[in-house]
Amino acid sequence: MLDKLQHLEDRYEELNALMSDPKVINNPADLHKHGKAQSDLIDIVEAYRTYKKVIEELNEAQALLNDKLDSDMKDMVELEIEELEDKKEKLEEELKVLLLPKDPNDEKNVILEIRAGAGGDEAGLFAAELYRMYTRYAENKGWKTELMSASYSDVGGFKEVISLIQGNGAYSKLKFESGAHRVQRVPTTESGGRIHTSTATVAVLPEAEEVDVQIDPNELRIDVFCSSGPGGQSVNTTQSAVRITHIPTGLVVSCQDEKSQHKNKDKALKVLRSRLLEKAQDEQMGEQAQARKTQVGTGDRSERIRTYNFPQGRVTDHRIGLTLHKLDQVLLGVIDEIIDALITTDQAEKLKQVE
Repeated sequence: MLDKLQHLEDRYEELNALMSDPKVINNPADLHKHGKAQSDLIDIVEAYRTYKKVIEELNEAQALLNDKLDSDMKDMVELEIEELEDKKEKLEEELKVLLLPKDPNDEKNVILEIRAGAGGDEAGLFAAELYRMYTRYAENKGWKTELMSASYSDVGGFKEVISLIQGNGAYSKLKFESGAHRVQRVPTTESGGRIHTSTATVAVLPEAEEVDVQIDPNELRIDVFCSSGPGGQSVNTTQSAVRITHIPTGLVVSCQDEKSQHKNKDKALKVLRSRLLEKAQDEQMGEQAQARKTQVGTGDRSERIRTYNFPQGRVTDHRIGLTLHKLDQVLLGVIDEIIDALITTDQAEKLKQVE
């Protein structure tokens, strides 16, 4: 491990030198490439440098014990050694995690898709609550959100809603949210006080750039139609809504939230690219996923991952057995505790596989 860390530090210094080279400075593409490579290394290099400093201090402290010390000084040095050994152990664990292979999508923006499942109107209202939860979480992170497409239910919920979340590491934080989310509560229309169970599915896709997915325009069928709003009301009489069908795969994307047909088409293509990227990656990872499933889960949208229980005010993530009795806070977007636990579990599983 230490040889690999030293190699990475040497590479970091090499990139530093390259970014000071006038030839690189005058070439925006090279500057961006080297800057990205350096940015990817900074966390691990800083942790490694801290680790080396701790080792040096530990060696010095242990050497001191060989000198003739009075009892008070000896106690002090032994306490320092204990603290440094604890720090060394924690840094070694941190470095192991930092050395794990990176998900190439982690730094990407996210296409978030939420669809009402079983439960009729209640499912649509729950889909809207999940959308607000993720929007508030994104706001708390300082990320930007943009509504891409929405299909409304008659009671103010969503049949389907798609949004773009833009922010550093958005996919790394949200990727484990894919799956079936379940709500248990008494609907306002329920006179008997019975608890109903409804579901909504969440899909988190890394935003695909044009360089990630090449789409042949000849393989697209583009239809335009008039937009409609909540309850089927006509929003306008111009054909600004766009439906794009990718003929080879049969994937269909519709966007109608912009007044401009051109903007709706751009948004639909963005969603389509991300779905095609996901499809390609699913096919590529299919055999590996079957051979080894992590505790966090596959991210399959049919997999029930979480329950939001209103009568008991609790949220349970079934993949890691985590239960929080703070449903009101979770629905306000305070979901870091859940997300951090999922990331930690995933890292622990990966560490087991490389050890």
